[in-house]
Amino acid sequence: MSTLNDVKKVLAQSLQLGARADTLTADSPLLGALPELDSMAVVMILTNMEEHFGFTVDDDEISADTFATLGTLTAFAEQKLAG
Repeated sequence: MSTLNDVKKVLAQSLQLGARADTLTADSPLLGALPELDSMAVVMILTNMEEHFGFTVDDDEISADTFATLGTLTAFAEQKLAG
């Protein structure tokens, strides 16, 4: 499974998006576009990504740009996996 699909799966499960997750692409906006994506959801998503991918995220690594689109969130995960 690709990193994009893995991130989409984590996002969908964290936010309980159901079938709406099927329509998400790398260009899909996240922050401001998904009402479920609030500050508490960001923490939950990052925790779930840490568990799923096996990396650790420091607070200073995260910005609003990370959650701009599914693609930017995926790029963040790929960077963490490569590092």
